[in-house]
Amino acid sequence: MEAGATRVARLRLRAVSPTAFVHLSYLALAALYLIVVSGATVRLTGSGLGCANWPRCGSTFLPPKNYHALVEFGNRGVGFAVGLTTLVAAVAAFRVQGLPRWLVWGAAALPITVLAQGVLGGITVIYELHPLMVLPHVLLSLLALAVAVVVATGAYDFSRRIERTAPLPANWLALVLVPASLALIVTGTLVTAAGPHSGGEHIKRFGLLPDALHMHVGATAVFGIVFLGLVATLFWERERARAELLFAGGILAILLAQMTVGEVQWRTQLPWGLVLVHVALASGLWACIVALAARLLLRSRPRLP
Repeated sequence: MEAGATRVARLRLRAVSPTAFVHLSYLALAALYLIVVSGATVRLTGSGLGCANWPRCGSTFLPPKNYHALVEFGNRGVGFAVGLTTLVAAVAAFRVQGLPRWLVWGAAALPITVLAQGVLGGITVIYELHPLMVLPHVLLSLLALAVAVVVATGAYDFSRRIERTAPLPANWLALVLVPASLALIVTGTLVTAAGPHSGGEHIKRFGLLPDALHMHVGATAVFGIVFLGLVATLFWERERARAELLFAGGILAILLAQMTVGEVQWRTQLPWGLVLVHVALASGLWACIVALAARLLLRSRPRLP
């Protein structure tokens, strides 16, 4: 009898509360956002080949004392910290009692994406930052960030036992908005590849800047139309979707700031600091779009087992 009670007590000590898991999921989300911005810093400072090999940086463990090597090696250090953070969140997910299986496996996927991202980053260095290798690296980063957003949203809903409601007409528009937002960011990446910040002094630019800009402007127009449609639908259902409408207003503020920075950076010959702000805003916009879609979809269906 006493042995059984001891085992139960040990299991309780090992269990992670839903609130603690929420905090860990938020930490993992912040870390994955940081690695996106950190990776962009490497590219925009021309430090993509600051370390000529991978996983080491040069002939020794520590990088040589030059600017580009330190920037690139610093990004690798950030990646290692992100891997540990997501691993802790993943392990914690298995310790939360009653956590839906889809949420457990979503958290478990986070450190796997970080590992895959690191390996793909190493291959990108080996191939000297070929644009067709850099783009999958960026896409994997965005995928990891999106999964982290969904996990954090699901963890919050689970901890608060939020009731599911009837679907809103805006749900299907939210699904369309996610790929529209992804197209916006990908075309922006192509603009960077065709511009003066292709990752290093000797990295060949990919495509022509006017063509890339044309695609980016087109993607912006499509995104804007879908987003305005979503806002109009939420406004029509504002009695039921007041919080979602306010969230969409916040996204609009980020979008306006991003467009302003984009216009200024173009008129000032693309200084890398402004481009980095533009990338940071774009990553935040992507995370918020996924969060809004997750909020609309996760709260309008039964709980998954």
